Amino acid sequence: MDIPNHDSLDTKISSLGEAKIPSPLNRGLQNCDDDQYVSDNDRILIDVDLNTIARKFQAGEKVSGLELAGPRNRIYFDPSKLRCALVTCGGLCPGLNGIIRSIVLQLYHGYGVHNIYGIRYGLQGFIPRYGHDVMDLKPASVVNILDMGGSILGSSRGPQPIEEIIDCLERMNIGILFMIGGDGTLMAALKISESILERGLKISVVGIPKTIDNDIYMVSRSFGFDTAVDVATQAIEGAHNESEGYPNGIGLIKLMGRHSGFIAATAALAQQDANFVLIPEVDFDLHGPGGFLQALENRLKLRGHAVIVVAEGAGQKFFKEVQQQKDASGNIRLNDIGWLLKEEISDYFKKKNIDISLKYIDPSYMIRSLPANASDNVFCSFLGRNAVHAGLAGKTQLLVGHWNNHFVHIPMHASAGKRKQVNPDGTLWLSVLETTGQECLINATQA
Repeated sequence: MDIPNHDSLDTKISSLGEAKIPSPLNRGLQNCDDDQYVSDNDRILIDVDLNTIARKFQAGEKVSGLELAGPRNRIYFDPSKLRCALVTCGGLCPGLNGIIRSIVLQLYHGYGVHNIYGIRYGLQGFIPRYGHDVMDLKPASVVNILDMGGSILGSSRGPQPIEEIIDCLERMNIGILFMIGGDGTLMAALKISESILERGLKISVVGIPKTIDNDIYMVSRSFGFDTAVDVATQAIEGAHNESEGYPNGIGLIKLMGRHSGFIAATAALAQQDANFVLIPEVDFDLHGPGGFLQALENRLKLRGHAVIVVAEGAGQKFFKEVQQQKDASGNIRLNDIGWLLKEEISDYFKKKNIDISLKYIDPSYMIRSLPANASDNVFCSFLGRNAVHAGLAGKTQLLVGHWNNHFVHIPMHASAGKRKQVNPDGTLWLSVLETTGQECLINATQA
């Protein structure tokens, strides 16, 4: 993944003040010493290319690193007096309940924080006029939620008045706010934390990035992605079986990926039955001698069946009218590329008097609301616990993310409002091309 101008990134993490209270985490442990704790000086390099690092050292240039996540030996908040709040926002995603469970159990059993509140239905839960009750979260409330899909707190989309949210936090005497959500939520978290600092309040805001699409900038992996790929591979396998079962059988699967094709690309590598993978980052034509439809016809003549995987944000240029309507979160409502491809494929072969058997599969909403798989459950457990460590240490305006195989603290301003995408010249996409045998789907005059 390309990280342009990463040497100019300010990776310093904001803090509410000096952490003076000895951490209670060593209670009940044998041979306790400071080795179990992480220092603020422990850093994870952003760029791990040895040649690049050597060149920078020789030139006396800065080598950027992210603060390592984990427990600190001194904390800022007194756990016996601390009140914490959790909120889940935006679309559903596998692993939300795992994050909630991990945060609650770490707060309660690890630090002895017993006042933990779940804000219902996203940011609406902070606003009095909606009338949503607050959920009192205890270990008994979360112990059995790993096998449940969705979020026990519910969710909602759309902005809410920042000042009313902070008023609510003040009324509830909240010390740490954990916000679990995607790019829109992280933008809101940044605004909330900035307004909190302007008011002179001592409230930590810790973000846990959520997106099935795996497109959050400066985060190498987001929770729910592994589960999404797992289920997507089943859809590809089913489409392949369907396509092989009929003359000129075609399986068409639409997967999530508004602006980034990570799910489509990764699933195609995990279940190597796809012949075409269409993603937002790579342009393609429908018609013409070098276009997708001609390539599909060639594939059917050669093998008698084909499997197509398309990300939901691909091919938006093919719609006569550009869709400008937005959802409650401010995202542009995409036109349905899946249905367009279905119609275009059917019309193309009908005009050529070629009989086909086309099966269309869209597992998107099923994937979003499923429980997380084992791998994502483990990942969510680490994310939740590290979010608690950061909050108790008095850190704020940060995300807990994963980078270069470590959990790290990422400043909100370094990630919010930016997007990670598949590199068309990178290893992931080149591996997809090698696996599928897919060639350039752009007509020669436009190439």
